[in-house]
Amino acid sequence: MGVELTSEHSPQRGRTRLVVGGVLLVLVALVVGTLVGRATTLIAAPTPDDSSAEAGFARDMQTHHGQAVEMSLIILERTDDPEIRLLALDIATGQTQQQGQMFAWLSVWGLPQTSSGPSMQWMSLPVINGDEQGVDHSGMDMTEGSESAAPGESMPGMATPDDLRQLSSLSGVEAERLYLELMMAHHQGGVAMAESVLARSDNPQVTTLAQNMVRQQSKELDYMSELLAARS
Repeated sequence: MGVELTSEHSPQRGRTRLVVGGVLLVLVALVVGTLVGRATTLIAAPTPDDSSAEAGFARDMQTHHGQAVEMSLIILERTDDPEIRLLALDIATGQTQQQGQMFAWLSVWGLPQTSSGPSMQWMSLPVINGDEQGVDHSGMDMTEGSESAAPGESMPGMATPDDLRQLSSLSGVEAERLYLELMMAHHQGGVAMAESVLARSDNPQVTTLAQNMVRQQSKELDYMSELLAARS
């Protein structure tokens, strides 16, 4: 006699519990990140102004991270694969904590969380560290004043609304493949943004976080490439 999938044993029930648990972890990460962000701004450093690379990066990267968290919570509902689930939880909690840090920076700096100007404007500012001239970050030309970094343009690596709808409609391996493809493009864009602020800032809080982003997301890109290859 077969076992009936009651609410106790239902895969959907298990996914729902995982998503709820994931959301709780994300909320905890946000609180922790905010506390860390406030603590790090106690380090003596000049306060960035509203049009600075630091302020623009903090605002735009919060938005960029927000989509990564959204996609990660979606995939938790669409797959039972333990590797994908663990990756998604790591990305969701890690990037939420970083969102909290950047939110706290802007608050302590006395700056609004949103800018009255267009997004990505900070990426057109002159470099002060090294030379970004002609460097291609994952298909995005980061030269000063380049069209790719024009104010108001979409942030690099962002998924489209259609992409998100498609991800929500798939399940199993198909959903896993799309999640990995979208998240790899997203990480490449995030690394480009982090490297861009590193070339335009000497604020220790900002550069430390940006360096950590480049290091962590580069590792995750390698891992996601392996996971995608295993599902091709």
